Order: sequence, then structure tokens, then C-alpha cells
Amino acid sequence: MRLLEHNRIVINQKAKIIEMVNEYLIRDTDGNDIGVIRQEGQSTLKKVARFVSSLDQFMTHTLAAYDADGTKVLEIVRPRKIVKSTVQVFDGRGGTIGEIRQQNVFGKIRFGLHDHTGQKVGEIRAENWRAWNFSIVDHLEQEVARITKTWEGLAKTVFTTADDYLLEISGEMSDPLRHLVVASAVGVDTALKQDARGLG
Repeated sequence: MRLLEHNRIVINQKAKIIEMVNEYLIRDTDGNDIGVIRQEGQSTLKKVARFVSSLDQFMTHTLAAYDADGTKVLEIVRPRKIVKSTVQVFDGRGGTIGEIRQQNVFGKIRFGLHDHTGQKVGEIRAENWRAWNFSIVDHLEQEVARITKTWEGLAKTVFTTADDYLLEISGEMSDPLRHLVVASAVGVDTALKQDARGLG
């Protein structure tokens, strides 16, 4: 089964003592590796800036998702942000799929899921102000998936800021929504959590 065909996947951010390059393992719920996500295009200067400051939100971040056989299936780009985040989503060949757009700053965070024409095809809705758990609905307001923060081990809690997220897709869905939903499990973390992880 290909990465984008799974309905339940765990995105496990690899624990790093100093988080200068983001890398995530993707597993199924039985613990089998089914893919990987890597941050790409980081210069040495950007790595140093991430280490000595809290400038993450002013930098562009690119993450690529690969199938278990090494085939690139998604590319996620978050341009530098000032207040609200926008995450651009591309397929493995660089074709535009759409965008994940942050809709608000205060209260329960929401993101619009938009196709390549800009039409809204769904929405991510945080279920509490800390934005740990998310419901994803389609354009008819029907829930189609959930992103849930799972457990953190003691060592992770003490030494790193790494989080695990479980994506559960509840039914059949067509593209581009399915691609956007899978990208959302990574995009939510990149858009909301990464800005609070600087050492400065």
C-alpha cells in the first residue's frame, strides 16, 4: 500500500536534542515504516540562525514526503510568516495541489484547505485553544479526518520538543482533498508549533 492510500498514519518527529533540521518518520498504527518527511533546502546560515535565535517564523521551510521506496509524493512549503501561516502543497513532481491557509490568530485556530484554483474544499478546526487536536471537514461540513496528538514518552518530554501526531481518515475522499489532508498532519505542526521552538 502506498503512503497516500493509508487511512491511519502516525507522524513521528524524530527526537533531536537540538532541533536544527526537522525530520519525521511516518508509520502505520502497527509501527511499520511507510514513509519519511525531511526538511530540504536549508543553508548552513539558516541552520545557524535557527540554533542561535527564534527567527523560524521569518524563514521559508520546505518539507518533502517520501514513500517507503523513496518516491517523492508530496512537497510542503511554508513561506516566511508575519502573523498568519500559509502552507503551499505540491505533488511529488512539483505540480500545485493547493494551499492550507490559517484563517485566524486568536481563539480556536482554523485553516482553510484550498485547491489549486483557490476554491475552498475543506477546513481544519482546532478543538481547543492549545491546538493539539484537530477535526478536518469537507466543503459540506462533514468530518472526514482527525489529527490527534498522541503520547510523549518521559525522555521526549524532558529533552526535546518532539511530538507525535495520529492522522485518521474516516472515509473515502478524492483528490485534491486527500493530498491536502495528509499534508495537513505535517502542515499544522510546521505552521503552528515550529515558531515556538527557538532557543532564543
